[in-house]
Amino acid sequence: MNTGAPARADGSAERPEIPTRLVVQAMVREDGTVDAADLYTVAGLLGMSDQQIRLCVKRLVTEGRFTQEGRGRRATLHAVADVTGALAPDAAHVRHAYRQDAGLAPWDGAWHLFAFAIPESQRTARDTLREHLLHLGAAPVQSGLYIAANPVTELVEAQARHLGVIGTLTRLTTTDPRIGDIADPRDLAAELWPLGEIARGHEDLAAFAQARLARLTERPEPSDAERLTMAVELAAQFTAAMMPDPLLPPELLPQPWPGNRARRLAADCWEHLRDAPPAGGTPNLRLFALYADALLPGAP
Repeated sequence: MNTGAPARADGSAERPEIPTRLVVQAMVREDGTVDAADLYTVAGLLGMSDQQIRLCVKRLVTEGRFTQEGRGRRATLHAVADVTGALAPDAAHVRHAYRQDAGLAPWDGAWHLFAFAIPESQRTARDTLREHLLHLGAAPVQSGLYIAANPVTELVEAQARHLGVIGTLTRLTTTDPRIGDIADPRDLAAELWPLGEIARGHEDLAAFAQARLARLTERPEPSDAERLTMAVELAAQFTAAMMPDPLLPPELLPQPWPGNRARRLAADCWEHLRDAPPAGGTPNLRLFALYADALLPGAP
């Protein structure tokens, strides 16, 4: 279980663990290219060796995800397709989080339950439906029974139809679920979801974003390479905090909930990074567009 990011000697949060593949994907610019010089510099600031990056680039080219023009630090990579989509959580998920933080998504008190009994012969469909429910923030109650506090029924039904198992899916809505003797909504939420672990992920994000904000407002200002490195780090840390978060209504969460503060600090940090793009006419990273759509204040 995550016990919180260890602190550095200066009190700032440690960098999240970032796979080399993610660094290459994160360095794709708006024109679909990756400048190898920037890539190696940022990777070095993240503690990665040139050899690690060379091997990763070779694998990505072999897989057909990139083509390469030139060699070494003078090379240019060309993305065959947009490979940046995995670097940010689903934009609708993130927008809903910020709406909750702003008090714009009050809970109606309804719980949504889903049950299914899909035979072994359709095991792949069963596993896919289960993963979809978990992705939507539902929690398992017992074998084949899941519960969600957000209105995700249409999304679950659409996936079940796509998988050809809609006939096995039972869904119902209630305002009075009970598990054993547990009936209080907040107690139910604490029983069903690992709120402590989710909270620690947000605390890690808050500490990380706060430390980077301090650096962004220091003199001398960070170099272009430092800013690019911060963008990659922030994307990884934000995703690590948000992916396991079911975005339960605030009415079901302990207060104050650290997710609110973490998301506010992350948005502030990202705005600072966005407002100071790389110098010299270098195209911005696609990463900035992803988070502008999903995370920045004022996003639809």
